[in-house]
Amino acid sequence: MLHLNTLKFLKTLEKNNNRVWFEKNKNAYEAAKTDFNNWVEKIIIEAQKTNDDYRQLTVKDCVFRIYRDVRFSKNKVPYKNNMGAQLKKGGKKSTYCGFYIHIEPSTNGSFIAGGFWMPEGDVLKKIRQEVEYNTNDFKKIIGDKKFKAFYGSLEDHKLKKAPKGIDPSHPDIELLKYTSYVVSAPIDNSDLTSEKLNKQIIKGLKTIQPFLEFLNTAIE
Repeated sequence: MLHLNTLKFLKTLEKNNNRVWFEKNKNAYEAAKTDFNNWVEKIIIEAQKTNDDYRQLTVKDCVFRIYRDVRFSKNKVPYKNNMGAQLKKGGKKSTYCGFYIHIEPSTNGSFIAGGFWMPEGDVLKKIRQEVEYNTNDFKKIIGDKKFKAFYGSLEDHKLKKAPKGIDPSHPDIELLKYTSYVVSAPIDNSDLTSEKLNKQIIKGLKTIQPFLEFLNTAIE
C-alpha cells in the first residue's frame, strides 16, 4: 500500500503545478517518490513469481518520471499529477505491451491497464493480423469470465469503417476496427492506502497476462 503523505503530495501538486512550489516542496516530492518506488519494487517482486518476462526488471526499468515533456505540447504544466509504472518485457521503453499502474488521487483517477495504446501503423497491422488469424483464441481470452469480471471489455477506441485492406463483411470486423487494444480497471482512492491494494494489483496482473501474451506474440 502507499503512504497517505504520497497521496497528499500528488493532490497538492495538482493545485500548485509550478516550478517555484515544486522546488519549495522538493523534500515532500523525494519522500513520495521513495514511497512509490519502494511500493513498485514489492509489486515487481510478486510479478516475477508469475512470469519470466518480469524476471530482470528493476524499479528504474518500470517507473516513469514525474517531469512532463512540454517541448511539443500546448500544455506547459511542468509536472504530472500522477505517478506511474509499467511492467513489461525489456522495461518501459521496449516495444512490447505491458501492465500499467497509474496513481492519481486528486481526481480519484487511479487505475491499472494493459495492452497496446495507439500503436504505430505497422504494429497495429500485425495485431489485427494476429486477431484475424487466431480469432477464437482472442475471443476466448477477452470472453473469459474472470477477465470480464475484472476488466470488462476492450476500451472503445475504434474506427467507424473497416480498416484499409480488410473486407467490411468480415465476420469479426468489429474486433478488427480497434485502433487500440487496451483494457483497464479503476482503483478507488480508499484502496490506495489499504493492505488489499497489492493483492488487487497482482490479481489484475495475473488476469491480464494471457491478453498481453497474445498481443506480444503479434510483434515477435
